[in-house]
Amino acid sequence: MGLHGMGGVGKTTLLTQINNKFRHDGYVCFDIVAFKDSHTQKIQEEIANKLGMVGADWNKKDKNQKASDIHNFLKWKTFVLLLEDIWEKVNLSEIGIPFPNTENGCKVIFTTRSQEVCRRMGVNVKMEVQCLAPNDALDLFLKKVGEVTLQSHLDIPYLANMIARKCYGLPLALNVIGETMSCKRTIQEWQHAVNVLTSYAAEFSGMEDEILPILKYSYDNLKDEKVKLCLQYCSLFPEDERIYKDELVNYLIFEGLRTKVMTYEIIGTLIRASLLIEDERRALYQVYMHDVVREMALWIASDFGKQKDNFIVRGRAGLCETPKVKNWNVVRRMSLMSNKIADLSGIPECLHLTTLLMQKNEALSNISNGFFRFMSKLVVLDLSYNRNLSELPAQISDLVSLQYLNMSKTNIECLPLGFRELKKLRYLNLEFTWNLSSIVGISSLLDLKVLRLRGSGVSLDVSTVEELQVLEQLEILTLGIGYDSGLVQFLSSHRLISCIRDLEISGLQLESSGISFSTTMNNLQYLEFLGCTISEIKIDLTYSPLRNLMSPCFLSLSHVYVQGCKILRELTWLMFAPSLTYIDVEFSEQLEYIISKEKASVGETSGIVPFLKLKFLRLSNVPELKNIYWSSLPFPCLKTIIATGCPNLKRLPLNSKSGLEGEKELIIRYREKEWIEGVEWEDEATKTRFLPSCVKV
Repeated sequence: MGLHGMGGVGKTTLLTQINNKFRHDGYVCFDIVAFKDSHTQKIQEEIANKLGMVGADWNKKDKNQKASDIHNFLKWKTFVLLLEDIWEKVNLSEIGIPFPNTENGCKVIFTTRSQEVCRRMGVNVKMEVQCLAPNDALDLFLKKVGEVTLQSHLDIPYLANMIARKCYGLPLALNVIGETMSCKRTIQEWQHAVNVLTSYAAEFSGMEDEILPILKYSYDNLKDEKVKLCLQYCSLFPEDERIYKDELVNYLIFEGLRTKVMTYEIIGTLIRASLLIEDERRALYQVYMHDVVREMALWIASDFGKQKDNFIVRGRAGLCETPKVKNWNVVRRMSLMSNKIADLSGIPECLHLTTLLMQKNEALSNISNGFFRFMSKLVVLDLSYNRNLSELPAQISDLVSLQYLNMSKTNIECLPLGFRELKKLRYLNLEFTWNLSSIVGISSLLDLKVLRLRGSGVSLDVSTVEELQVLEQLEILTLGIGYDSGLVQFLSSHRLISCIRDLEISGLQLESSGISFSTTMNNLQYLEFLGCTISEIKIDLTYSPLRNLMSPCFLSLSHVYVQGCKILRELTWLMFAPSLTYIDVEFSEQLEYIISKEKASVGETSGIVPFLKLKFLRLSNVPELKNIYWSSLPFPCLKTIIATGCPNLKRLPLNSKSGLEGEKELIIRYREKEWIEGVEWEDEATKTRFLPSCVKV
């Protein structure tokens, strides 16, 4: 059995209770504190000492002989081996421990901070020891503070509640801070404690001596310096902030952390080490830090409190201006996100600053011309979600090392001339900058690898397409194409098409000819059609290497959204997108088929089975829809079908074997009672299986 969880969460306390229980039941118990420097011989010596085997003869034996002696002694015993705080796999046979099983009744139980250790040990039972629930945490904290202190002032119980919440259910913090506060009996002392824990918790009594060093063991066990950097980087986000994995990966890549795949692996390493937590509802996309772990990371980043200005982190702190800093030259990274700062002025000498996170300052409307003058080492700059920001200073050209710039969801109207001097820029996000109509000069950024333009006001005229074609290093492009944009010119550039990841097509008027996609769009992941008057969506085989429709044409396409395409009649081309996970179709008045049997005749003979990875299908206000597919499909990954406003959809492509295997049942959500009553199930077995999981919305 493996008990895993973050440092200070109570694994040792639980192991002690288990130890007491087994001793009471008559087991031979070995309780060994392993720590991170443990090895086979050390554990052998601990066990031999408890068995009374240590002596002159024992000391002459080698490791294998000792293992044999231990095994011969224990094979006739019913024992429990408890290993506390192990950091790597412990080989039981090398120690001499008989392998525990139901026949011999023996048990091995260990605690670890690493999920990876649990996996490598091959445990039968893996249990995560989690932080206390809010009510339990408060009870523990109040118990440690004591009734005498709690009753010494009317406001102390309220402040005690605030401090307990700052501990986020971590028993170690609740115990240490509770004991510290037990002798504080004036309201001023309690208010000061709240202020310290809010501003720089490492300065709180007991933090540096009793709490942070214990958590630091987990940090020290991270063997790769890049993994340690990732943990420190996560501390730039406000407490309890959900961090998008993609966003974090993009930052770290431009801070020098390997490739995208390797950076995701680093995030996984931190999760398995109980230093990052996956959001339960959005585990694929988001992580966050326990606040005490965050304080530990900030403490380490500040050289253990000696240089607090290394990392200036004041996210969500209600700031209306930039903080006062004694010596800007020591600042390495600064996060002022989610504040109320309206103006970035002055000329701070930040000669070593590499990261500046300024997103979500809704009041920010001005950046003075000299603000960036002495930031020659700045690599990452995030100004996103600042909707009052309409221009950048011309002296942005001073950011000669800048590689990552995020200006998404701002009101920027044009790119300043100085923008062309950002020769090292590799990532530029201008998504949802509706007032930005031109990116003239973008061709000067010859190192640009990622350009995100989806939702911007940029028009794809001939000159813009020509500029984009100059960017030979471009790998990822997101784009929005409107009714007046140069769609023809853009689709003629096969290299640009191959770069597209996200594509939004809105207001397109191609009633007679429809729209034809090239089969080179194998990197496209997200596709939207909004309010388009198009009769057909076709696949152009002219440039297909195999010259036929047997091969998938959209290998990476996962999300498709179709809204308000009034004359579109079918979406048969979806057959050739094998990675689709999400389809959403609404307000398409003439759509009759998702996949037409007639149009799919080539696909049918090739043996293509569509939607093998589909998880979500939504059909809303599609009154003429008759069929999704003409026969039943396996849908091995499908979790949800939503069908509302589809009165002519009588049959679903399901049989009794469709849907998830061995997991939660496929949910079918509907709005109209008449619709669910009129569904024609393939057979009674299909009806029996799926009707109970139909839910009215």
